[in-house]
Amino acid sequence: MEKGKLFIVPTPIGNLEDITFRAINVLNNVDEIAAEDTRTSSILLKHYEIHTPLTSLHQHNEHQKVNFLLQKILSGKNIAVITDAGTPGISDPGYLIVHQAIENHIDIECLPGATAFVPAIVGSGLPCDKFIFEGFLPVKKGRFTKFQELKGETRTLIFYESPFRIVKTLEEMLEHWGDCKTVVVRELSKKFETFHRGFCSELIQYFSKNEPKGECIILVNQTIKIKQN
Repeated sequence: MEKGKLFIVPTPIGNLEDITFRAINVLNNVDEIAAEDTRTSSILLKHYEIHTPLTSLHQHNEHQKVNFLLQKILSGKNIAVITDAGTPGISDPGYLIVHQAIENHIDIECLPGATAFVPAIVGSGLPCDKFIFEGFLPVKKGRFTKFQELKGETRTLIFYESPFRIVKTLEEMLEHWGDCKTVVVRELSKKFETFHRGFCSELIQYFSKNEPKGECIILVNQTIKIKQN
C-alpha cells in the first residue's frame, strides 16, 4: 500500500487573508487536519469553506497522538498539521511529528507562509541581515542564565513575549545588556498593529504608563546603545 504524506501548513497570525492559495488547496484535499485548537482552526476553515475533518494535536496530547496520525499516513492517508497561528514547529507543536515522520520514511511537504518574527524584524528598522530567534524566554528557571548567554550578542535578537511580562522583560534586558535599541511589536497583521521603536529605557517608561495588550514581539540590538551625556 502506498504511503500518504504529511503536510505542514502555516496559517494566518491575525489577518485571515494572510494564507496562500496553496495552503487552502492542501487543506481542502487532505484526508484530515490535525489542529492545535480545533475551535480556533474551525473559524479559519469556515471562512474558507473548508470541510476537511479536524482532530486535535497540541502540547498536552502530542506524544500520544503522533504515532496514531503517523499510522494513518502509513496506511495511505494524507494529513495536514496546522497551529492556531503561524508555522507549526515555531514556538508551537510540530517538531515531534516531523521528526517521527522522517524516522518512518514518510514524505513531508512543508509550505512557506505566515510567521510572526520575519515581518517583525523587517519592519523594526533594526539590522536584519543576521538575527537570532529565541522564541519565548524561560519564565523562571534558566531566565538569568539565558540573559547572560546572550550578553554581547551582535546580531539582532527576537523574542515572543506575553503582554503581562513586557515591562519586566524590558527591565531585565536593560539590567543585563544596557540601554540598547529596542522595538516592541504588538498585534502584528491585526487591526491595531503597532511598532514601538526606541531605546529600552524609553519603552519601559511608555509601557509602564500604557499597559500593552495582545501578542507581542521584542527585538533588541545590543550594538546600538543610547548615547550618554
